[in-house]
Amino acid sequence: MATTSSATPARRRLLRDFKKLQEDPPTGVSGAPNEANLLSWNCIIFGPQGTPFEDGTFKLVMDFSEDYPNKPPKVRFLSRMFHPNVYADGSICLDLLNRLVVGEISTRCMVDE
Repeated sequence: MATTSSATPARRRLLRDFKKLQEDPPTGVSGAPNEANLLSWNCIIFGPQGTPFEDGTFKLVMDFSEDYPNKPPKVRFLSRMFHPNVYADGSICLDLLNRLVVGEISTRCMVDE
């Protein structure tokens, strides 16, 4: 991964967000940058107990642009699932991703959502 001194603002922010995720990992989710591309993260959501998704493991990709944190990432599920807000191709049908004032939240908050 790029060092923070030579990184763009988006990459510095993603490195900082990743460090925070490692220091205080959220329950039920996991996420990390792809080793070859800091702007592409591999994530896993573990289905919450007491829900139809219980015991499920759902893989997704978060693709960030150099405009992050001012522009939200593109999120796509790799795991097939039935959910009213997930299209058959894995893309998310949620206005939330487009309405976020991303600069005000961290990657952890997006992963927690």
